[in-house]
Amino acid sequence: MTATGGPKPKAVQVADALREDIKRMKPGDKLPSQRELMDRFGYASQTIQNGLSALRTEGLIVSAGNLGNFVSDGSAPNSDVRDDIKEIRSQIQALAERLEALESRSAPGGA
Repeated sequence: MTATGGPKPKAVQVADALREDIKRMKPGDKLPSQRELMDRFGYASQTIQNGLSALRTEGLIVSAGNLGNFVSDGSAPNSDVRDDIKEIRSQIQALAERLEALESRSAPGGA
């Protein structure tokens, strides 16, 4: 539950569910593909990416590029400026999408 008592953001829901999955997995196990996660949760690609990004930031998973995401062995996450920039871009994209959706709902006549 969030501080305001409202529903959790979708990316947080994804991260929470995957945290539970990871508890039953071993280091090196592969997580489902992004497409599989989109089908499972019914959320957009960016939302899934944001959830996975949170888990990478926590050091729970590591990304192997096109090979996918894998359960981390628990070693310290590799702090790379490029990863930080990708995370910031991802967050900005998610916020821009939310702002666009809010603006389209509040505009008179939908325009």
